[in-house]
Amino acid sequence: MSFGYVFEALKAHYRTRGLTYRDVARALRVSEATIKRIFSERDCTLGRLEALCSVAQVDLSQIARGAPRETRLLTRLTQQQEQEIVDDIELFIVAVCAMGNMRFERIIGTYRISEARCISLFAKLDHIGFLELLPNNRYRMLVTRTFHWIPGGPIMHWMKRHLPEYFNHSFNDAGETLRVVNVRVSAESRLALLARIEQVALDYAEQHNADSRLPDEQRLALSLCLAVRSWEPKAFEALRRNPPEQHDMSKSVARSQAGPPGTATTKRRG
Repeated sequence: MSFGYVFEALKAHYRTRGLTYRDVARALRVSEATIKRIFSERDCTLGRLEALCSVAQVDLSQIARGAPRETRLLTRLTQQQEQEIVDDIELFIVAVCAMGNMRFERIIGTYRISEARCISLFAKLDHIGFLELLPNNRYRMLVTRTFHWIPGGPIMHWMKRHLPEYFNHSFNDAGETLRVVNVRVSAESRLALLARIEQVALDYAEQHNADSRLPDEQRLALSLCLAVRSWEPKAFEALRRNPPEQHDMSKSVARSQAGPPGTATTKRRG
């Protein structure tokens, strides 16, 4: 089946969200050559086209309206916008559910939020530019795949206050892991490893988009936390002959320390 013009519009959506053919192929679990061939020939099955659209978080009716405006996609909110969200727990819940592509009916069925209230919360998020509210209580996210909360901002501050609750868990269930790895590496290796960790985060985001077409009950909620820092446990620090000096990252790499100088932690909880 031929869809002609649809593919150009779809490519525009990919560019806006920073997605490459390789990213799309990984999300759909096919080869990059397959994706390139589809766009080169501009031909595929309707089912495949719907899957291609789901990766860009757009449907065929939206594709028909034309390419997206890049200025509408956000990589982060402002401090004021984050504060507005975190000050209203129901708004915060709906924002997180929207990031998880949870359907409207599922949200009001899961939380004690009325239909009218949920619609008003969607409208607030639409006003912020976080999402676009569509007919029949549907919505489309207006954030890039690299969207993240402000480091040290209102939402991350809220998250940090709840970290003890997050880590009070065995992490033994299927699909969960908690790893702490102490290493000593060069400055160059450190940056290279950080880039790989960022790719892991992107892999999760891409799979999230690819699986968004599945029913809510088939998609398990996961929280992914990636953290890398120079750190020494207080118990180690207390046994030092001389207290550690305050220093920046470049000094911490250039000068060795008595305790574990770097900890890379990857945590995932369902």
